[in-house]
Order: sequence, then structure tokens, then C-alpha cells
Amino acid sequence: MDQAASSATNILVLVLAARLSSAAGFADFSMVYVTFTVLLGLNMAYVGQTLVLEKDDPGTGRLAAACRSGLAFTGAASAAVGAVLALLGLLLPGATGRAFLALGLVLPLVLLQDGLRYCFSALRVPQRALAADALRLACVVTALLLQPEGASAGRLVLVWGVSALPALALGLWLLRPSVRGAAADLRPYLRRGYLGQRFVVEFAVGNGSSQLAVLGLGVFANPLAVGALRGATTLFGPLNVLFSSANSFGPPVVGRASGKRGVVRLTALMGGALAVTGAAWGAVLYALPERAGRELLGDTWQAAAALLPATGAQYAVMGLGTCALLTLRVLNPKATLSLQVVFSLLSVGLLLGGYAVWGVAGAAWGLALGSASKAAAGWLRVARLPAAAPAAPPATADPADPVRAA
Repeated sequence: MDQAASSATNILVLVLAARLSSAAGFADFSMVYVTFTVLLGLNMAYVGQTLVLEKDDPGTGRLAAACRSGLAFTGAASAAVGAVLALLGLLLPGATGRAFLALGLVLPLVLLQDGLRYCFSALRVPQRALAADALRLACVVTALLLQPEGASAGRLVLVWGVSALPALALGLWLLRPSVRGAAADLRPYLRRGYLGQRFVVEFAVGNGSSQLAVLGLGVFANPLAVGALRGATTLFGPLNVLFSSANSFGPPVVGRASGKRGVVRLTALMGGALAVTGAAWGAVLYALPERAGRELLGDTWQAAAALLPATGAQYAVMGLGTCALLTLRVLNPKATLSLQVVFSLLSVGLLLGGYAVWGVAGAAWGLALGSASKAAAGWLRVARLPAAAPAAPPATADPADPVRAA
């Protein structure tokens, strides 16, 4: 439920920003939001994933200290990165510069608020995370609905970030009884061999590379391409929640199956169901009347609608790829990193090559082809596993996002 509330917030932010903005304004907003998504993923990998793996020894206060230390590191790191983004915003001209300046100012607020989710998860009190995220959802939707049509990207980013304050205050208040008296220690996060460094590598090659490639289209090519790609993938937001749930809750369920054959049978059925769902959702969106589409994405609809066949195909094969990686996480977790490295870089190459030859539609089909290649390689790797492959503890998974997990 907490993941659903967080995902719903991201979906509605993009939908409301698209409705309020011109196509050019949403392109600027999308570039900033892609930047934020990369930073959010890096923080999740470096701090969040290691935090949820912490085990508490009763009476030692180890888990409380880990939570306080994680938040302290997030606050310090996000303030430093925010200062760099603010400086970048001052150097960039026009609306794009003002949008990056706004992101730099609000980055510590939004990353700290998100970081609380991992503290509550580690403390086994997810209902507190849900309460904070539900308040975040209500505040951001209300704040954006109050903005005038045609609001600039900088204004929307600033409103989006400041609206995290009530949820951040509530989260800190709910966390306080659990961490009272614990001391923060930032040294583990700076040591060589820290576990989060491995998770960052997996995120960087598996997710962040495609996000940065899309951002590069806006910096070096055409910002409208970023808006179109982000608008198209926003429409598939409900499937992101579904894929994320499969990643988060699938390993414990699949791990109960008997042997490799039982695991593969179950994950193959799941992959087929997700693929059919992705294709069906794409078909429904493609059949939407233009008026309904403009209600969702405003001026960005026309450019995004042209990408729906490619994005629908991408989501269909992503369902198969998600379950291939899920299978490997259960049977042989060490096999996923090499797949992420090779095929994520291939996806970036296909995205950029597709854009160079066929424009933004080529970029979208490049992402779809990259996802298909990763899915095929994943299932081929599964087929080559020995029949008696023992089940292993699953690796922590990242939420699915077609632009960052292509």
C-alpha cells in the first residue's frame, strides 16, 4: 500500500504538470523530474536498500542508530547536490535554468521525506510510512491543482517540492519515538566496501543509464523529446506499480515453489500475464479519443500519443523481462548484475541510435527493442541454470520504470 501511494504520487504529479503546462513547459519539467528520479534512485540504492537489510539486536539500539544515520547522510548529501543543482540553474538560461534552480532548493525536502519510508520499513511499521505518503499525495495534488494554467516549470517544481513539508514533518514526528537517544554515524557510508556501493552500481547500469540518456536528448538534442517520452510512459503508471509489486513481493512467494521447474513455471505464468496486461493497456490508451487524451496530458498528448505503440510494446516485453530477472534473483542472484550491465548499455545505444535515425519515435522503439533483448537474454540465462539450482535469498529489487529500466 505504501508503494502504491508513492507511485500514485509520481503519476499524478506528471499528469497534473502536463495538464497545466504547454508542451515546451512540460519538456522543461520532465528534464528536471528525470534528474530527480535519477537522484532518488541513487539515494534508494545507496541508503535505502542497505537500511532495509539491517537487523536489530534487541537492547542494542542498532536499528535506531542506522535509521538516524541514514537520514543524516541523506540530508547532508542532498543538501550538497542541491547546491550544485542550484548553481547549475543559475548558469543555464531561461525557464530550464529556473526549473533546475527550484529543484536544487527543494531536493533535501523530497529526498528526506522519501528516505523515511525505508526507516519505517526497517522498523517494521509500514503503516507509518503509508500515513506520511498519503499526506504527501493529498498535499501535492492540492498544491498543483491550485496552480494557474500555463504555470512555468520552475514554479511547478517549487510547489511540488515545498508540498512535501507536511509529510516530512509527520514522518519525523512518527519516527522520533523509535530513534530517541540513538546517535548518527556517517562514517559507514564513506567506507570502502560499503554494501550500498554495489547497489549503486546495479542501479547505475540497470536504471540510471537509460534515464541519463533520455536527459541527454533534452540537453543536446530536443527537450520536447523528453516531454514526449515522459508523457507516454506516465500513461503506463499503473503498470509501473504492478511491476514494482512483482519485484518487491514476488521473491518470497516464488521462493516457496519446489525446485527450478516449479519456480520457472510460476514466473513464466506471471510474465505472460504481465505481458498481456501491458499490451492490452497500450491498446486501450491508443484507442482513446483525442479529447480524452488532452484531458490527461494537455498539449503533450499529441506527441505522446504517437509513441504509444512503441511504449505499449515495451511494456509487454518488460513484463517478460521483469519475471526473468525475478527468476534469477530466486535461483541465482549473482546472475543479474552482468545482464543489467550489458543490456542496459545496449538499451542506451538503441535509444540514442533510434533518435539519431528516426527521431523521438525511433528513441521509443529503441527502448522497446532494448527491453526485448534484456527479456530474451534473461530467459536464456534461466534456461541454462542447472536443474537442481538451489534457491538463494533474493536481492533487493528496484521499482520498474520503462525509461530507467529499459
